[in-house]
Amino acid sequence: MSTEWIDISVPLANGMVHWPGDAPFERLKTLALTDGDQCNLSEIRASAHTGTHMDAPLHYLENGLSIDALPISATVGRARVIEIQDPRLIQIGELEPHRLAKGERILFKTANSRLCWKTPEFKKNFVHIPPETARHLAEAGVKTIGIDYLSVGHAETGGDETHRILLGAGIWIIEGLNLEHVAPGEYELICLPLRIAGGDGAPARAVLRKLVL
Repeated sequence: MSTEWIDISVPLANGMVHWPGDAPFERLKTLALTDGDQCNLSEIRASAHTGTHMDAPLHYLENGLSIDALPISATVGRARVIEIQDPRLIQIGELEPHRLAKGERILFKTANSRLCWKTPEFKKNFVHIPPETARHLAEAGVKTIGIDYLSVGHAETGGDETHRILLGAGIWIIEGLNLEHVAPGEYELICLPLRIAGGDGAPARAVLRKLVL
């Protein structure tokens, strides 16, 4: 048995926060009923790593898989939401009591969900995964991880290395989740990125449904 679905995606909108240097999201109106056109029609422009999105191994690995090669089982199925108390980093010591298991899908709820999505300005000091924790996750053999801001890693603490460790270990990455109203626990997860041929990443819609055990 389960409850209602919870949307943990960030709405895409003009002016929304984006990673510094990436193309911002833009929705441009090309036809409008109010202008006498036969329908409403728009086009969108953005970085592939906009809002709630997924990174493909190709994002950091030269011969890595592209986003259209994502196995559905990586992001559809049982997932565990773990709440992180540390205001800066997701550290090994805080993860050890949770006994991560091989093949798990893990979503990290941090202070990011409460603080970072409130403004269109990029928040530099977001909670993230340092390389040593990335190695711990790789050694645990988790299948998929998700985090509640625009990147699993930070430029000032080895963010590129964090990505390479996770993606190189075959871990699929979901970034840009909003878990503010999600309690820690066991859920059903559905997260499907756009199937962009040869893509290094893609925007995604992600939802959770609480498992009632």
